[in-house]
Amino acid sequence: MMIARPALLKSVRDGLKAHPVVALLGPRQCGKTTLARGLAGSVATSYFDLENPADLARLAEPMLALERVKGLAVIDEVQRRPDLFPVLRVLADRRPAPARFLVLGSASPELLRQTSETLAGRVRFVEMGGFSLDETGAQHWRRLWARGGFPRSYLARSEAESMRWREDFIRTFLERDLPQLGMRVPAATMRRFWTMLAHYAGAIWNGSEIGRSLGGAHTTVRRYLDLLSSALVVRTLQPWHENLGKRQVKAPKVYVRDTGLLHALLGVPDIDALESHPKLGASWESFAIEQLLLQAGAREAYYWRTQAGAELDLLLFLGGKRVGVEVKYADAPAMTKSMASALADLRLNRLFVVHAGTARFPLGKKVEALPLQDCLRELAKLGGKR
Repeated sequence: MMIARPALLKSVRDGLKAHPVVALLGPRQCGKTTLARGLAGSVATSYFDLENPADLARLAEPMLALERVKGLAVIDEVQRRPDLFPVLRVLADRRPAPARFLVLGSASPELLRQTSETLAGRVRFVEMGGFSLDETGAQHWRRLWARGGFPRSYLARSEAESMRWREDFIRTFLERDLPQLGMRVPAATMRRFWTMLAHYAGAIWNGSEIGRSLGGAHTTVRRYLDLLSSALVVRTLQPWHENLGKRQVKAPKVYVRDTGLLHALLGVPDIDALESHPKLGASWESFAIEQLLLQAGAREAYYWRTQAGAELDLLLFLGGKRVGVEVKYADAPAMTKSMASALADLRLNRLFVVHAGTARFPLGKKVEALPLQDCLRELAKLGGKR
């Protein structure tokens, strides 16, 4: 079974039309190689997999190997050879350009630093995660929520097989992938930290509290958080603050980006167990926020909270408008004082209350309760293109 990913494919194609280099970044096993091979089928392509010893040998002299390429060159697992970026800069500046370059990799800090400095003005970043709701179909939202969007987890033949894949992924990611990205932290330590983050999903970051629990300094656990964020398995949502005459929270909120991994870290085997789990609401919020940001983009996305307790799960700036989103695991949410405060204090043009039911109904002027898939369509209308 294959699931088409036309929006991502279009983003890559559009990037290659406008830039000599496109960097497709995402965690391992999210489908980057499959997407690249699908693209490669339509153009003349040279493919280099840097985990393949034969391809590594072909790039022993990278300038000689790559300057002969015509059409498209795909370089997979590019973070293994950061020395290629200066070569790509030279090749990208040729006029006329005989080739374009698609580089695939996990978003390590080193990878991002090298591309941003060496290829400034020449590269477009396309971030890729697991399947999104528009790719699987809205009718499959419970399966996507429970299993997450990694292809092998989502498409597994059974819940048990899906969970085994996720547990194997977590172990391999911590024991092999992070060290390959230059992240020298013991796997057992990172497993404890990541599991702790799962229990804090949707909560405001408190480095001192987590540090005490792990027996480390707040600066150390902040470094762990940055590592997992850079590897695209954890999302930190930054706070929005402006001069409102109110004290506002300024620490980020933290989410495990893929809810399948979240459930594996929490030991939740399936959707039935999730329905009775104390982190049900946090899991639903994590799922909804990630799907909304896949649609709207994360560049102009924030949360908002005051010291007095008023809060908004998501603040988006789309098409010149301020759009608020509140996420509730209920089928009939009601207007709250916190929503009213956010609507007035943040001068929202629209406020969507995303719930787990199927009905769509108004809650007040500019405020509407609606299912997640309807909210995704509304954000697309407002200019939040994936």
